[in-house]
Amino acid sequence: MLDAILLVVALAVALGNGANDNFKGFATIWGSETLTYRKALWLATAATIAGSVASIWLAHGLVETFSGKGLVPPASAGSAHFLLSVAIGAAITIALATRFGLPVSTTHALIGGLVGAGLGQADGVVHWAPLIHSFVAPLLISPAVAALLGGIAGRLTKKHPDPQADCACVVMPHPATVAANGIAALAPPAPHLVVANPAECDGLDAAVRVSVSRSLDRAHIASAASICFARGVNDTPKLAALLLAAHALGASVSVAAIGALMGIGGLLFARRVAETMSRRVTSIGHRDGLGANFVTAMLVLFASKLGMPVSTTHVAVGAIAGIGAAGGTLDRAALRNIVLSWVATLPLAAAISYLMVPVIASRF
Repeated sequence: MLDAILLVVALAVALGNGANDNFKGFATIWGSETLTYRKALWLATAATIAGSVASIWLAHGLVETFSGKGLVPPASAGSAHFLLSVAIGAAITIALATRFGLPVSTTHALIGGLVGAGLGQADGVVHWAPLIHSFVAPLLISPAVAALLGGIAGRLTKKHPDPQADCACVVMPHPATVAANGIAALAPPAPHLVVANPAECDGLDAAVRVSVSRSLDRAHIASAASICFARGVNDTPKLAALLLAAHALGASVSVAAIGALMGIGGLLFARRVAETMSRRVTSIGHRDGLGANFVTAMLVLFASKLGMPVSTTHVAVGAIAGIGAAGGTLDRAALRNIVLSWVATLPLAAAISYLMVPVIASRF
């Protein structure tokens, strides 16, 4: 009975995770009007599910991290009673944040649940050193690094010389006649790149011609998909720890179930958080969004490979805020509300999980 309840609650956490997190990679896509909300949502969901599947090979270390091993005594870590308290705390916290359109961190909610459930056990032991080193430090540092890199990317994207120069052409000049030792010969032409407005490109004999804006849009969409993929890689193992503790599903089936619920949660409930990240933090241009997305994807994938539980939310918002600060378009009030929700996430999840420990113990 207990394992069945844990299974249901863990899947509810996955549903809430999808609702709150699925769209975050595509926030700059919708914000810059590169794609409609519906198209962006479907692509975000597909990339997230692909990341969930890939997590089997790329981020298995996070499964052990989020079982509570090293954070609480071995007798508690991984037990169904302990992890059910964790899951309930995280599920309620994420649901509340999603209802109010606040992009919070599932990682933060799970960590708060681990701490609260650990303190609620009979011995009440939580090992604070590994908590700070393995959990808190990456979560505090990552948004600051993302904001710094986002600011740099924002300044670099502002250096594009002419917004009207939307045509990139590779031009092959005609062969030139040269003389060597009294013998005339044709020198092979050296191709060169010309970036100009479309009218100027029409008058050139171009071997290759592409639209700069369309190419940037494609790169922007690819970067957004890479973020959602990275998020799937980073978040799925954290939730798999809950399902594996229920002993109802194997590792591969757990990953598949989590990926499916993430997708459903995003498709049904992502709109409120999407509006906050896409429209309220800052106005986003095409090149700005591309820079922010590459910063986010790079940091999240790097952290996943090292087994560091960073928050895609914190990294993505940090990068977008850095872009906005560089361009002078940052809405500080909206950013302040988001940061305050981050501050509240961990203690709220911890309090709920702490209160659930005696309830679960008395019922099961």
